[in-house]
Formats: sequence, C-alpha cells, structure tokens
Amino acid sequence: MLVVADASPLIVLVEIERIEILHLLFDQVIIPPQVSAELRQPARTQRVRDFMTAGRSWLVERAPSRVEAIPGLHAGELAAISLAQELKADLLLIDEMRGRKVAAARDIPITGTVGVLELAAEQGLLDLKEAFRQLKATDFWISGELLDDRLRMRGEQSH
Repeated sequence: MLVVADASPLIVLVEIERIEILHLLFDQVIIPPQVSAELRQPARTQRVRDFMTAGRSWLVERAPSRVEAIPGLHAGELAAISLAQELKADLLLIDEMRGRKVAAARDIPITGTVGVLELAAEQGLLDLKEAFRQLKATDFWISGELLDDRLRMRGEQSH
C-alpha cells in the first residue's frame, strides 16, 4: 500500500508514543521534504525532533515533481497532496479539514490520526480507549465527545 503523510498525524502519533503503528500498518510511509522540514522545526517538541533525527527505514522522503498552488493550505499540506496525487497513493494521512476537502476533491483516499488509530485497533495493534485517552491529553484539535462517540460506535465505553 502506497501511503503519503502530512505532518499532523506524524506529530500526534509521536506525541502519544504510537508512531510505530504506521510501520506495522503500512510498511512504508512517504513524506515530502516540506513535511520533513516542518517536523524538524525548533518549535516542535523534542520528542518529534528526536524522532526525525533517529530516522526510520520505513519513513521515506520524496519530493513531488510539482506542487500545486492551492490557497489556504500550508506548504506541507500542499506538498503532501501533490505527492499523493502524483504517486496515485492508496492513502493520504492528513488531519486538517481544508486539506482533507482538497484531497477528497482530487479523489485521493484520506484518513487522519483517528482513522489510523482505529485501523490499528481493528488489527489488534493497540487498545483504542487508551490511545484516545492519550490523544485527549494532547493539544490535538479534536473534541473529546467525538472520540467518545467513536468508541460507542465501536461498542466500547470511553470510561
């Protein structure tokens, strides 16, 4: 499966110490240089910068041949969408709503951090309640009620 990622899912998965599920789920994840640069910024937490410094054989950097100019999107989102489209990726990991809408309009299959965690839970790679608890403790911009609803839909209790 060919998977391209924007920065947000990587940042969040690193912060909740679940980043290795990407390798277990997808074998390889491709990021454009703009996303790599975003993850290495001094403003990122030490944990995220350490993750990028350590390097992972399953995380591959590749530049898109062309980046489409789309108003309202950050450089990383633009590059990730362009790369996913160029490579005809099976999946783009992206959380930001505007970026998701742009990708969907280009028929790029998408999922975000929550979708990755749910997929990992379906494959027995993690406890979803615990992962969502960790997610709620971050500054990730998702409603706790939405996460609780997702658990209820799956027949799990949030407490």
